[in-house]
Amino acid sequence: MPYRKTDNVTRKLAARHTAILAAAREAIAAGGMEAVQIAAVAERAGIATGTVYRYFSAKTDLVAELVRALAIEEVAALGGAARAAPGPLSALAAAFLTFGARVLTRRRIATALLTEPVEADVAAARAPYRAALAAEFERLIAAALAGGHLPEQDSRLTATAILGALIDGLIGLGAPPVTQDAWSRAHVQALALLTLRALGVADARARGLVVQTVLPVVDSLP
Repeated sequence: MPYRKTDNVTRKLAARHTAILAAAREAIAAGGMEAVQIAAVAERAGIATGTVYRYFSAKTDLVAELVRALAIEEVAALGGAARAAPGPLSALAAAFLTFGARVLTRRRIATALLTEPVEADVAAARAPYRAALAAEFERLIAAALAGGHLPEQDSRLTATAILGALIDGLIGLGAPPVTQDAWSRAHVQALALLTLRALGVADARARGLVVQTVLPVVDSLP
């Protein structure tokens, strides 16, 4: 008769899995992708290194699972901001502003997931994060196109280009450092305005969309 896990064992396994991912998230927030090492994560989680290997056979497996969880969280935040907006263009503005604000509040995590130099296998493991963001932008752009709010364009290509511009402007090599909340707010708004213009939204309307959208609180973090 095959062994069947009891509910208690299943709960313990799930709790340990959650603890490992939480520790990995703490590690990436503290020291970037380089800090996500099996031994270091095990120490943060308060469990043996060998136990972590029972769940994740290599760092890339752990990174891939962490990326999946963070991508779900980020897409949910962008989608929530968009759904709260009164229309397709306002939804785009809300998504761009929310993305910018969240990148600056979680700058080290965003850098680790999007721009930090890493090994090829780790780069492949984290690639779905960027793809998920681009897909969400594409969905919102397509909705605005379907409603006749934007000039005809390739929504996938545009989404990819806009995401790249936002990333570069927020945490790229040439991006200025975050200094204070007021400056960060203005910086995020300027980038959102740029993206709306790039989509073909008339300047006056783009400015109105950015000003009218409630920008999430931006805290200056490393």
